[in-house]
Amino acid sequence: MATLVLAIVCCGIYPLIVYGIAQAAFPAKANGSLITDSNGTLRGSALLGQQFTGDKYFDSRPSSAGTGYDALNSGGSNLGPTSQKLNDAIKDRIADYRKKNGLKDTDPVPADAVTASGSGLDPHISPANAALQLPRVARVRGLSEQKVQELVAKYTEGPDLGILGDPGVNVLKVNLALDASNAKK
Repeated sequence: MATLVLAIVCCGIYPLIVYGIAQAAFPAKANGSLITDSNGTLRGSALLGQQFTGDKYFDSRPSSAGTGYDALNSGGSNLGPTSQKLNDAIKDRIADYRKKNGLKDTDPVPADAVTASGSGLDPHISPANAALQLPRVARVRGLSEQKVQELVAKYTEGPDLGILGDPGVNVLKVNLALDASNAKK
């Protein structure tokens, strides 16, 4: 009898109560923080990174999740700091990043531009990474750097609770805002 009561409470009543509270108090977060464009088309989640191709977009952080940004295969590469495969991949990413963004061979590259996060799905890049990509994005889109900087600032999220972690730029949000900005031109 105790097993039956606990099964009903723990597997039925409790989950329904938590679901109801989440839907009432935090509906957007409870439903995955989904983002739609101006046409109402679902474009992704503010919580998951995506790969963007083309010079008109800010590049996301590299991903090791499945074939890249695969939420079903979340995880890091599991390669350690002494791994030659990891070191070679980082060297290649640094060279590609510098070339794509018009940097000199001696210019520093932010770590988040060339290394994957632990989950492989981080939707944010550092403000320093965004600042290095900003001139390229502005030039290709025909926008002023100031306009692009305003959008980057708008979609830069501060540390959690004001003290936990570092600020980050949500790549999906800023790229969608840039697309909307170019559509208005």
